[in-house]
Amino acid sequence: MSAKTQNVKPGPRDRTVYTQDGELLEVPEGWELLPPGDAGLTRKVKSLGPSWTVQKKRGRRTFSQGIWAPKEHIDTAKSVIETKRMSPAYQRKLEQDRLRRKKKENEYAKSFYQNVLDYLDFDEQYQKWAELLARAVAEHATPVGSGTVARTKRIPIEQRAEAAVIAWMRHQTSAYDHIKVPRRKGARRELRRKIAERSRRILNVYRKGMEIDTEQCPLYKALQDEELYRE
Repeated sequence: MSAKTQNVKPGPRDRTVYTQDGELLEVPEGWELLPPGDAGLTRKVKSLGPSWTVQKKRGRRTFSQGIWAPKEHIDTAKSVIETKRMSPAYQRKLEQDRLRRKKKENEYAKSFYQNVLDYLDFDEQYQKWAELLARAVAEHATPVGSGTVARTKRIPIEQRAEAAVIAWMRHQTSAYDHIKVPRRKGARRELRRKIAERSRRILNVYRKGMEIDTEQCPLYKALQDEELYRE
């Protein structure tokens, strides 16, 4: 039985794995499965000797299922990592990293807010509403883990700002969240396109400094609600 370090796939039974060549192996006696989730602990276990990294492919992505390794290696690694993480030096580093991330996120939020404001480009008489809208969009879109377009790096920040505004308006100035979309390919995409076109027409009214029908304009009503919420 091979105990060399290697990547494997889940086997058909408990404590069995497949090698990359399709060979079925029994997990060596005295080995335990370390669950995924702690990269530092995993690296330490791997550094202590042979281990089997269990990986499972779903679509185009590969997910870790943990690593098999000798129990004594896992126990040793846990002890070493725990001692390291309780040290004052490590705690200071954690705090410094936290402050650095917070500063970086604050800077990004400010930059995103400004890009949203630039995209809106409202007439001077509606500047108050532009600032309120930009703040609402930025606060919704920029937090880490929000899963919004503002967090992607695949498109320039200017395009992210535009997409974030349109997304905010889709949910705040239309009935999108309550519309029953037909179950056919492309139906939701078409609905979002139509709402986006409508949203851009509304924004252009504010950009051109045209008179707003306060009784009918959905953006005006949404911004009034936003203003009341912040008071």
